Amino acid sequence: MDNIQTFKANGKLLLTGEYLVLYGANALAMPVNKGQQMEISTTVNTGSPKIIWEAYKADGLWFSVTFKLSDFSIVETSDAMRANKLQLILITLQQLNPTIFAKQQNYHFRTRMDFAPEWGFGSSSTLIVMLSRWAKVNPYTLLNFSIGGSGYDIACGMVSEPIIYQLKGLQPQHRPVNFDPPFKSHLYFVYQGKKQDSAKAIRKFQEETPLEKIKQAVEILNKITDEVIQCKNFDVFYELMKQHETLIAELTGLTPIQFYYPDFKGVMKSLGAWGGDFLLAASPQDEQEMMHYFQQNNLSPVFRFDDLTIKAL
Repeated sequence: MDNIQTFKANGKLLLTGEYLVLYGANALAMPVNKGQQMEISTTVNTGSPKIIWEAYKADGLWFSVTFKLSDFSIVETSDAMRANKLQLILITLQQLNPTIFAKQQNYHFRTRMDFAPEWGFGSSSTLIVMLSRWAKVNPYTLLNFSIGGSGYDIACGMVSEPIIYQLKGLQPQHRPVNFDPPFKSHLYFVYQGKKQDSAKAIRKFQEETPLEKIKQAVEILNKITDEVIQCKNFDVFYELMKQHETLIAELTGLTPIQFYYPDFKGVMKSLGAWGGDFLLAASPQDEQEMMHYFQQNNLSPVFRFDDLTIKAL
């Protein structure tokens, strides 16, 4: 067995700019300390080499697939849909670097996530970042020619502090920002209990929303994001979150998440595609009251702001 190569990438949360990040909006994104690791090893095989893939989460193996190395056809798998998605990524990877699978040997990949796959923390984006590092290819190119997306999650996988991410003429750009609000003890990341299909939600948005309306919304969103970064006052942040929710609700025709929790003493904001994954909850109430509310409404897990931030070394 050859030496084992190891890689790691951070998970992500999109705090502002959902949907509109695809249209050049300035989006505030945050890498999280729950990410994914990957080990790659090889063994000699002079017969019919294979790619053996095992994906683990905290409670054990959650996905496996074996491909023929010669044509990436699926030999066996525990989940055909996931296997097809991974197959596309690996084929694209080889097209970008034709020598990466050149040796006639078995390639054994083992991945391990620090988060549940359904949380939406970036099971695909962390994978693309790690594979790109291994194959020495551009991760945004790998993303664009395989599963697609805005790329903010790719950027988060490679940085350790909050960023402003923007697609400028379809070229990804990001810069670090100091988003560490003095009221962060009143901010919570809360799982809604269901995984949202971001690609499906984005397609629906793109098909149904007039471009002129989107352009106007991008200008408003950019102002909101700029103010959020500079915000030092909880009441101002509270109003900015409400403005953001109203803007996206009017644009998409979707119902803001807070409608389903009318007795919540604070403001709730969806993160990413609406209708699933995590939400941001901001409230002046103390932590004990907040945790009690989330428990009463079967919202779990709940993370405080500092629970997910990446601590400086």
